[in-house]
Amino acid sequence: MASDSKHRPVYVISVAAELVDMHPQTLRLYERKGLIRPGRSSGKTRLYSERDIDHLREIRRLTQELGVNLAGVEEVMRLQHELDDLQGEFEAEIERLEGELRGQAQALPEGGTPSDPKDRPVYVISIAAELVDMHPQTLRLYERKQLIRPGRSSGKTRLYSERDIDHLREIRRLTQELGVNLAGVEEIMRLRHELDGARSHLEGNVRRIQEDLTERMTRLRTLPPASDDSAAQHDGSDTDPDGTR
Repeated sequence: MASDSKHRPVYVISVAAELVDMHPQTLRLYERKGLIRPGRSSGKTRLYSERDIDHLREIRRLTQELGVNLAGVEEVMRLQHELDDLQGEFEAEIERLEGELRGQAQALPEGGTPSDPKDRPVYVISIAAELVDMHPQTLRLYERKQLIRPGRSSGKTRLYSERDIDHLREIRRLTQELGVNLAGVEEIMRLRHELDGARSHLEGNVRRIQEDLTERMTRLRTLPPASDDSAAQHDGSDTDPDGTR
């Protein structure tokens, strides 16, 4: 798979540092902070993958272009690693389940996936603001910045879900406890939305395939046994007395 090659550790630290225009000591610091996770050769030499290089370039963008502090960068990269891990886990699970389907030589049916109740919009803006101890105007600002994405009622009233409430509490933690600037918060929340979307999509695919397998196995178990006539046709009992067919 293409994604596997991006995770293959190939670059020693001097080459990786040159590729991202950083000092090798900086790469070691980022590893100690858990921002990157290079592999190791059999001789314990650090080896960096294409994905590590992408992450190092992202760290440089966050710190140099957006002015995000180290606490904010740690949050971004933790989410990025979580997203990478989730993608790998579900790709492997989907490949395994699709392999079982291929063994049956049957196509997958079309079908939707049930929505997560945490995404159901239920709170008007005044209630949502009270739940997260913010002013309603702050919630409107965060929506304009696309940090949260509330739903709308048929009358265009903003309605916030449990997931929106979780996101608002996370924004407050980032800004008030960690001192992350708004540019850093935007990056973190973008990744959170991407992670939520990826998790929902991948879980839906796995659930769809599992349900399909269950349905197919149920049909196989409930097939009627072959009739006597059918068996006779297959054992040659339709041969004429003279031995001809």
